[in-house]
Amino acid sequence: MDDIIIRTMRESDNKPIGKLIREVLHEHKADKPGTAFFDSNLDEMFQSFLAPYAVYWVAEQSGIVIGGAGIYPTSGLPKGYCELVKLYLNPDARGKGIGTKLISACFSSAINAGYNHIYLETMPELSKAASIYEQMGFKYLTQPLGHSGHYSCNVWMMRPLF
Repeated sequence: MDDIIIRTMRESDNKPIGKLIREVLHEHKADKPGTAFFDSNLDEMFQSFLAPYAVYWVAEQSGIVIGGAGIYPTSGLPKGYCELVKLYLNPDARGKGIGTKLISACFSSAINAGYNHIYLETMPELSKAASIYEQMGFKYLTQPLGHSGHYSCNVWMMRPLF
């Protein structure tokens, strides 16, 4: 665990992160339309996260990308909200607190960017992630916020940052 580095994304991370996201969604049978699996920017996330008030964090171990998560000012969200996006971990990286570290880095980035709430979308196929979100203070919503385009994600959660 000591050799895990949490750092901001580099352009060279585009392919490894895109591959990781696709593999995790396939593993959970969530590789379907209306999910990140079909996002047009999946192999160009570095460029997408150059947007103002966006950041993507990468977990790296021994020079290998093993996970990532970011915040993004998704269109249509209420004022002061950002979205926690694309939290994915390699199977060997799960259960070691890396997801929690990535989410914590996202919280810090969101606060520094001036956001006061963080929103996310997920799906029942990724229920283990939902339990981590619950532990980190996220509460369930009855409807989506914003316009992520992820219409297959039918679990919505939000957390105040203060």
